[in-house]
Amino acid sequence: MSQATSATGGASYAAAGVDIEAGDRAVELMKEWVKKTQRPEVLGGLGGFAGLFDASALKRYERPLLASATDGVGTKVDIARRMGVYDTIGHDLVAMVMDDIVVCGAEPLFMTDYICVGKVHPERVAGIVKGIAEGCVLAGCALVGGETAEHPGLLGPDDFDVAGAGTGVVEADRLLGADRIRTGDVVVAMASSGLHSNGYSLVRHVLFDRAGMELDQRVEELGRTLGEELLEPTKIYSLDCLALTRTTDVHAFSHITGGGLAANLARVIPDHLHATVDRSTWAPGAIFNLVGKAGQVERLELEKTLNMGVGMMAVVPADSVDVALATLADRGVESWVAGEITERGDHSTGAALTGDYAS
Repeated sequence: MSQATSATGGASYAAAGVDIEAGDRAVELMKEWVKKTQRPEVLGGLGGFAGLFDASALKRYERPLLASATDGVGTKVDIARRMGVYDTIGHDLVAMVMDDIVVCGAEPLFMTDYICVGKVHPERVAGIVKGIAEGCVLAGCALVGGETAEHPGLLGPDDFDVAGAGTGVVEADRLLGADRIRTGDVVVAMASSGLHSNGYSLVRHVLFDRAGMELDQRVEELGRTLGEELLEPTKIYSLDCLALTRTTDVHAFSHITGGGLAANLARVIPDHLHATVDRSTWAPGAIFNLVGKAGQVERLELEKTLNMGVGMMAVVPADSVDVALATLADRGVESWVAGEITERGDHSTGAALTGDYAS
């Protein structure tokens, strides 16, 4: 009997391309990784219709504000698919969600994921979830559940996409943002681990379509293959940022994602103030220079698409700078003073880059 028909010869879910048994196998394989993310507030395990989180843990807050965010990994998943490496993009997913949440000073609590595939390959799905679970551990949050959806006919057998949503909490009087920023504050930059998870449509077009490069091609200036560089996981800053909230009077954070450094920093600058970031305080990594040269991409185009070596920024009072830098150094985060906050002039915008990058 063909697998395309049931015992009676009628149509079946399997005939339509959905393999329930493969999905069940994937769930079994991912359980051990999900378990590693558990916090004491999490109730139950995988298999329920909803993830449960004990909200009584929030009673210690006087006025708890819940922060939520959702995001994906974008076209970076195409690199993972082509390389057959699936346990790194989960880190990217957690970073994109939880580093948005921590920007307001919120502690990440829990996350859910959504994995959409053309065909369920249990080991592949489990590998993706492994990466998400590892990312949740790095962010200090629990992975309380998710969904794996099989979409045959819509996606090819090897195609997939990932997305996630997360929740955090912050005390109302500890909420960070533009209203805390003052003239004379200092902008502290935190180094990125590479491209992170933004701008891959440009990167893929430049490096593959225009420059004709291959993923397995070793690039001397990168010190590894192109594929290894492009799959470098996004750095997760959540716990590093929370450490700053405990040791300094940090006023705001800015997660440098799509839109680039200036545009994202401007999102947390009040209307009457201006942030100036000095390019000469750091040198972007080799991958940024490679993309720029290979595609003859103008600097401003690069800067509004890629993070240029900065993944997160903190705005702190001038008298907190030394403590902030020491806190981040103790946590293994490369950081430096990159700019300052001034009164906004008649022709200035929320944030701008000045000078030339260090060589």
